[in-house]
Amino acid sequence: MRIFFTGGSGKAGRHVAPYLASQGHQVTNADLVPLDHPDVHDLRVDLTDAGEVYSALAGLATFDELDLPEKPSYDAVVHFAAVPAILRVPDAATYATNVLSTYHVLEAATRLGIRKVVFASSETTYGVCFAQGERKPRYVPVDEEHPTVPEDSYATSKVANEVTARSLQARSGADIYGLRINNVIEPHEYAELFPAFLENPALRRRNIFAYIDVRDLGQMVQRCLETDGLGFEVFNVANADMSVAATTSEVIEQFYDGVEVRREMGRDETFYAIDKARSLVGFAPAHSWRDVLGDPRES
Repeated sequence: MRIFFTGGSGKAGRHVAPYLASQGHQVTNADLVPLDHPDVHDLRVDLTDAGEVYSALAGLATFDELDLPEKPSYDAVVHFAAVPAILRVPDAATYATNVLSTYHVLEAATRLGIRKVVFASSETTYGVCFAQGERKPRYVPVDEEHPTVPEDSYATSKVANEVTARSLQARSGADIYGLRINNVIEPHEYAELFPAFLENPALRRRNIFAYIDVRDLGQMVQRCLETDGLGFEVFNVANADMSVAATTSEVIEQFYDGVEVRREMGRDETFYAIDKARSLVGFAPAHSWRDVLGDPRES
């Protein structure tokens, strides 16, 4: 597929864009800074400018395309670009950047007849991650039916983007899939970050004790590109286990006392349910912190 990938120079994008290229796709990275990867073409685009977005999506990707009889169209858009969290810029700028850029990308893509869009939403939409004080889920495991009522600028922008995506999907009939991505972990971060998580599980409360290995995130995007006909859908994206060594029963006892537990859970099962992604697109996460550190409970 010829893929227009926004935010390919960010923490997740710098892994996922090259992964898609390794799967045989032609990938253009639309970002303000280059990725400088040999298999990915860089194009500097200000996504908050509607004209730049439309021009980029309607234009050439590489010089080689000049030799084709006519300009090819993009087959898919993967939209990861965003201000990635609160406290990077003022709240108003976070909200405005994320909402405007997503609207411009989705509108241009659907106007140009692109039939597949995969965009990054967030775990924060459930209102736990960036809450003031402690906020517990209404029930666990948290699935896609859980209310999304956040109070911060970043998560609110992601909820707004989901509404935009649903609206433009209804108008266009394209497949538009939103990924509620949990805390993205790069392979080197297991050794750097997880020893503290294993010692003190409270550090992971705001992430609902979950995480997503960036390599498995790449797989999820690929699965979405391969799966047609779902219309508008949102998916939780996380690894199958928790990011702590405590068992599910211990986490429930320590952190989720009084929270409804809707079904029986496995000993180490994520509280950020991925059943829908497994069922509808065949998501099968393959990585775990245990591959690097080992479970201290078993030593």
